[in-house]
Amino acid sequence: MTTIFIKDDLRASVEAATGGHVTVLYTAAGHPCYMNVIPKFNKQDIDAGLGTGVHEAFIVNGVEKSEIFIGQHLGIQKDGNLLSIPGVSPTASVNFDTFRGLAAANGPGWHMMTTAEMAAIALWSWKNGTMPRGNNDWGRDVGSPWETAARADGGAIGSATGNGKTYTGAGPASWRHNGQPSGIADLNGNLWEWNAGMRLQAGEIQIIQNNDAADNTKDQSATSSLWKAIDGSTGALVAPGSANAIKYATSGTTNYTLVRASGASLEGMTNPGTTPVGAAALSLAKSLGLYPVASTGLGGDGFWVDVTYERLPLAGGNFLNGALAGAFARYLSNPRAVVGTYVGARPAYVL
Repeated sequence: MTTIFIKDDLRASVEAATGGHVTVLYTAAGHPCYMNVIPKFNKQDIDAGLGTGVHEAFIVNGVEKSEIFIGQHLGIQKDGNLLSIPGVSPTASVNFDTFRGLAAANGPGWHMMTTAEMAAIALWSWKNGTMPRGNNDWGRDVGSPWETAARADGGAIGSATGNGKTYTGAGPASWRHNGQPSGIADLNGNLWEWNAGMRLQAGEIQIIQNNDAADNTKDQSATSSLWKAIDGSTGALVAPGSANAIKYATSGTTNYTLVRASGASLEGMTNPGTTPVGAAALSLAKSLGLYPVASTGLGGDGFWVDVTYERLPLAGGNFLNGALAGAFARYLSNPRAVVGTYVGARPAYVL
């Protein structure tokens, strides 16, 4: 069983040092994970355009959660688990399903961070004026190049050779989601992060309801019946392939289609369909980080899309994406089997 209630010396010291913003949870195998405690919040308290009620990240299997736990650090694979530990080289070159399996192997409640969770953190940071900077330029932040961190390959900061990822949590406080040492690290750059609970199918946006993807027993395979499209008129979840389902495109004015050129900024996305996506559906897309909550002020974070076949989401950018990296950056161009030295994942936990 996952040990969460026993306050040992490590957990007590971490909680004391961070005012309770970070705790230490243990996997079923007994490995410690440094986890940020994210309290429940309402969507309307972030922005009226998100709709009302508790953010989707805090609803799992129909039950509201008072908090979720997000890995303070990008994950490292150890003994078949996915751990959040400071000062290590984060694991990369693992595909979507394998990373999901590693996180689930941590024990009940553990999972790979979801699209809903990533969106909740990005929206919270935006609202609070703490959009994180990070390693998006070979060990430094492209807009603040004096902000640096030690590269795991020992390479020179800013040198575009080797592998530019940095050790977990090695950057300054401005690289954390709350601008404090107690924040979640490396959401901007370092490694792209696989996110669970969302995909594209030939351009059609499909999700698993609320944050049910945080339940590691839920089927997220290509043929899972849990994938649902979003009705562009009502915002209801409907069967994949339904009429009026929201899609992405890189150009055009097709009904219920959100449009942005691949490789441009997310905040420039438009809703130009002859019959545009309706307000309720657009609110859901904004809440999940799939459409910009505002047309400016999102850091110019990038959006990449491929509208063929199944594509799984990467979030945050990596060490060479420059100004296009950031908490709202999304890369929707890879199949689930892709591996890359620029792709990692982050563990999360829901009680």
